[in-house]
Amino acid sequence: MLRTTMLSLSRQSWLRDWMQNSPLASRFTSRFIAGRTLDQALKVCARLQSEGVLTTLDRLGENVTSLDEARESRDAYLKALGGIADSQTGSTVSVKLTQMGLDLSERHCEENVAELARRARDLRTRVEVDMESSEYTDRTLNLVRRLHGSTGNVRAVIQAYLLRSSADVDQLCIEGIPVRLCKGAYHEPPAVAYQAKREVDASYSRLMRTLLERGASPAIASHDERLIREAIAIAGEFRRAPDTFEFQMLYGIRRDLQRELVRRGFRLRVYVPYGDAWYPYFMRRLAERPANLWFVVRNLLRA
Repeated sequence: MLRTTMLSLSRQSWLRDWMQNSPLASRFTSRFIAGRTLDQALKVCARLQSEGVLTTLDRLGENVTSLDEARESRDAYLKALGGIADSQTGSTVSVKLTQMGLDLSERHCEENVAELARRARDLRTRVEVDMESSEYTDRTLNLVRRLHGSTGNVRAVIQAYLLRSSADVDQLCIEGIPVRLCKGAYHEPPAVAYQAKREVDASYSRLMRTLLERGASPAIASHDERLIREAIAIAGEFRRAPDTFEFQMLYGIRRDLQRELVRRGFRLRVYVPYGDAWYPYFMRRLAERPANLWFVVRNLLRA
């Protein structure tokens, strides 16, 4: 057993070294990761801005193990906000609360994110508060509510595959809190989340309709062409102006569809991930949901 474990760890170490140092792997990751440094990511944001695309900086990293690490993450985002101001890209920033120390101290986490939200407000931009697994949903939404009340420039994320999301979206619309709608990527049990793709898609459609009818600055985060075209039809049905909602996609995914949306005059925001923590981030995404691998492979073959 010990020998098997050691061999497994050895393989993981080999894969990590290859992924981080191989020229072939570098070409692969550069399709989806903007760079290891903030300056590299800001250059990508500036290029996308010149193409009519809005951006969000996403510094990779999750689940810090000390409050000092949480403060380092906060400071890195403060630096990112300063870079956004200097480069005049108008980008927002996306943060995970576990990066800000949620597992260690909810009070310190909120203080860290509140400082970011105040700085972003001063710079006339926004903090996108990402959503993690369902064990964090209540704490995340409660923190977003408090920040919305104090700064008014945060956006929550709702995952369509969670059974609770319909009630959450209804309440967030009543409170006037902006929502980013995504399908959800974490592995969740049947008691918590829809398991079949058709059920997740149906939930996404229902939530999308609610947000486009009465949501504040909703963001439709999807690479699913059918759902995007459905969103355009629903927006037309409710006479929703194109500048009152936006589509969101990941850097390097469906670039053909991104160009089409911009050409048609819709707001498009691309999430631009950067940082040294891309390898564990990438592997966690695959471990949480193996279908993510096929999603990446399919999109490597697209424009």
